[in-house]
Parts: sequence; structure tokens; C-alpha cells
Amino acid sequence: MAAAIIAPSLPEMREVFSGTPGSGLLVRLALTVTSLAIAISAPLSGIVADRVGRRPLLLAGLGLYAVAGTAGFFVDDLYLLLVTRAGLGIAVGGIMTSISTLITDWFSGPGRASFLGLQQAFASLGGVVFLPLAGLLATVSWQAPFWVYSVSAIVAVFAIFSLREPRRDEPAAGTSERTRLPGRIVGVYVLALVATLIFYMAPTQLPFLLEGFGSGPAVIGAVVAGSTLTSVVGALVFPRLRERLSATAITTASVALLGVGWLVIGAAGTVAQIVAGLLVGGFGVGLIVPNLNLRLAEFAHPAQRGRVLSGLVTGIFLGQFLSPLVVQPLVQGIGIADAFTWTGIALGAGAAVAAVGSRSTGNNRKETR
Repeated sequence: MAAAIIAPSLPEMREVFSGTPGSGLLVRLALTVTSLAIAISAPLSGIVADRVGRRPLLLAGLGLYAVAGTAGFFVDDLYLLLVTRAGLGIAVGGIMTSISTLITDWFSGPGRASFLGLQQAFASLGGVVFLPLAGLLATVSWQAPFWVYSVSAIVAVFAIFSLREPRRDEPAAGTSERTRLPGRIVGVYVLALVATLIFYMAPTQLPFLLEGFGSGPAVIGAVVAGSTLTSVVGALVFPRLRERLSATAITTASVALLGVGWLVIGAAGTVAQIVAGLLVGGFGVGLIVPNLNLRLAEFAHPAQRGRVLSGLVTGIFLGQFLSPLVVQPLVQGIGIADAFTWTGIALGAGAAVAAVGSRSTGNNRKETR
């Protein structure tokens, strides 16, 4: 819920801060500057997780999350709001890095894949719960949704009394070879960045497209939450798919689903059709995130898990930050609906190329054998 919780408030925020120069873009950045702060701070969080520990990093992040998140309710200056959102991002960078690293410390093999799927499912479920709630609160005041961030204070109390960090052993012999795959690791980061950049068109662009359909904040919150609803399903299905399909096949299918969903949104003439597109695209994203997380966990040995997994956090949230900056020129040139259409076409083409390339590689390996 970190950044998207204020998505239903964006249209009203634009009106409230209309006197601020460049308010149209700055209001969108209020949603995504959090992601930039996460992207910048996550590598440092990875170092802290490996050297100081996962638990101290998590507890500090939860405390800062509550303070910086709720601070948005009290500010009436757009630039100061951006500062509090950046503080929230630093907190999220620490939280996400410590959680992902703890999961890979606690589990291995099929258990790790299963729990990573559960992690993504519950993250998506949070969107299902909190985004509609934010939409309802936004009908009262555009600032009211900021109070939702106080939930992290409750989570922090549970973490203090119940969470224990496992002992980290030295990497076993032979595992150091996994660190000699920088190209593959960077490839995972880039894929995460691009997929997130495109998926984040939903919270940054759809509120304005839906406004054209006459939708209010409550409807906007519910519609945007639709993408997270099927992400839950995709994440829960992931462990079983991973037993049957390769990581490459799952990634290709995820990109294809996201492309189909965005094509449906671009061609939509009703709110119901937009929801249908979000449901399809959300299912794809629910598959891709735990899949990439698992790949990196397989590449990294215990001594470097924090740093390797923090790179995925950076890729995901850098994509979120860049989304409005990259997409906005396209929106200004051809409109929001056509931006979704052409993005969907590009994703479909990319998935087709990846499928053909994967099949050719597989055939070449068979011939070599």
C-alpha cells in the first residue's frame, strides 16, 4: 500500500495544489517519489541487512513508515509533502529488503517458492483491502487516506515480540559460483524495472482516465484495487506453476498477460471493461514478482542475500518512479487510452519474441545433446 494508497486522492490533490507551478506533474510525483526514495535507499538497506541484521532494519523501517506516512495528513505544502513521501520510501526500502531476505533465510527449495508466493499474495491482498478504504476516505478529504499508514505501528509491536532472526551460516562450498552471474542478475533487475514501469500506469494514469468516465474517488480506488485482486490469485498459483514450468516460461506468460490486459484497457468503452483489463494484467504481475524473487534467491549465497535482493527492490521501485515520467509524453501525444493500447502491443510483441527465442534455445540444447 506504500505509494498507491493516495491514488484515489490524485484528482482532488491536483485541484488543491493548482496554484503550485507544475502541479500536474508534481501531484503524480507525490505518488512516485516514494518509489525513487526506495530505489535509492534499498542498496544501503541491503548492506545493513547483511552486516547489522534483518530484524533491526525491519523494526526501524516500520517505525519510520508510521511517522513519515501519516505526516502527509498534516502538511499543506506540495513540496513538503514530497519530502514526507521520500521519507516513507526510505522506510519501505528497509522493510522490503529485510522481509525478502528473512524469507530466503528461513526457507529453501519448494518451501521458499511457496512462501514467496504467499508474500506476494498478501502484498496484493493489502491492495484489495486498503485501496478501496483509501477511496472511501478520499471522499471525506484528500488527506484522510494518510492515516492508513499508522497500521505499521501495530505491525511493529507484533514484530518486536514475535519475530526472531535465524542464525546466518557461512556459505557452503560451491555456492560462491552463484555470485559469478552478474549478467543474469542485472537482467532480472532490468526486467523488474520495465514490468513495474508499465504496470504502474494503473495507479498513475487510470484515475484520470476513469475521471473521464465520471467516476469518483471511491470508484477509482475500487477499480485500481482490481489489479491487486488477481495478483493474489497469480501469486498463490505460482508455486504449482513453478513445479511444472521454467522460470523463463513463467516470465514470458506474465508479460503476455500484462500486454493483453493493457490492450483491453486501451479499447475499453466502459468502466467494466477497464476492470476486466486490470484483472488480466494483475494476474500476470502476481506471477512475475515471486518468480524474479526466487531467481535471485537461487543466485545469491547467504552472505550476500541482502545486497542481491535489495537490487530487485531498487528495480521495482525505480520502475514505479519512472512510470509517469516515461509515460506522460506518450499520454500527451496520443492520449491515455492509446498509451495503454500501444504499450499492450509492445508487451505482446516482446512476449512473442521471448517465446520464440526460448524455443530456439531449447531446440539447440537438444541437438547438442
